[in-house]
Amino acid sequence: MISLLLAAALAIGQGRITNGQIETRPAGQPLDREIAAATARGGSRWVAYRLRIAGGRRTMDCFDRGRIALEPASELSILARFEGTAVVRLRTATPDCEIDAGGLPVTWLDGVRADDSAAWLSSLVTTTSSTGERYDRVAKTALIALAMHEGAVATRSLVAIARGHEVSKMRSDALFWLAQRAGDQAVSTIAEAIDRDPDTEVKKRAVFALSQLPKNDGVPKLIDVARNNQNMVIRKQAMFWLGQSNDPRALKFFEDVLLK
Repeated sequence: MISLLLAAALAIGQGRITNGQIETRPAGQPLDREIAAATARGGSRWVAYRLRIAGGRRTMDCFDRGRIALEPASELSILARFEGTAVVRLRTATPDCEIDAGGLPVTWLDGVRADDSAAWLSSLVTTTSSTGERYDRVAKTALIALAMHEGAVATRSLVAIARGHEVSKMRSDALFWLAQRAGDQAVSTIAEAIDRDPDTEVKKRAVFALSQLPKNDGVPKLIDVARNNQNMVIRKQAMFWLGQSNDPRALKFFEDVLLK
């Protein structure tokens, strides 16, 4: 009976991992050190852990056609594949997804802190080359996982990526995810991108991000951009998203423009 209870507890903690040799251990030190210890022996392996998903960003699914989730997941599993000490792929899943480890060993870390995870994922985004397979397999997924995190470290990391990443698509995506978090940092970073980012496509994405903010934050900013931005393309973009808002303030803005 005790062994059955232990097995059930492990299954709850790890999710449904099959076809792998699973080693579970507590994360008693920062995540990067735990990963270094787990991968020091070399070879191919997965390192995985679980975190709570920040409120409002619960969109993960298993994409299993035979499965219907009536309620969104509240936790996220992060799984990193290593060759030696180098991460070569990153995957995310909800805990109820069945995960096939492909016969590789899996080191499952219990009790990883959200801030440690955010710092590690941010390092993957910022240190990965902007071209090549590793960018597609690691950096892009790391940004999405980072966006799902709770905590100030995740928010600060998204702000830094939105402001300074060398890849314009990464800046754009970071702006989008910041809008989902809302808050003063999100608003100011998005507004800064509209004013200062050198790439027009990033500016347009930032205008879209304004439309994703709560209306009391986003609509006034969109009106300001539509009235005052020096870039005609960006003004038109702001007008477009104002037109989609169905907000009385937007209607009043269009009345003022048309009757002027």
